[in-house]
Amino acid sequence: MYLGVFEMVVLVTLIGCATGVISDYFATQRKTAKAMKPEELDDALDRIEELEDRIKVLEKIVTDERHTLAREIDGLNQR
Repeated sequence: MYLGVFEMVVLVTLIGCATGVISDYFATQRKTAKAMKPEELDDALDRIEELEDRIKVLEKIVTDERHTLAREIDGLNQR
């Protein structure tokens, strides 16, 4: 089969376009696969809430007066 210049240009253009479309398709599939599932997102949000609560407690301990901190530590040691 003999291809003229016009047919060759059309064929190369089609191959280039098809390669771009296929590449974009697989890139989208990878991004979709990396996205969190709803259950994972709920678990992550719960964990974030727990960590925020712990940070609030630590902030309270750090900002209290020194003698109050000592009493709280002693109270924890006695438990």
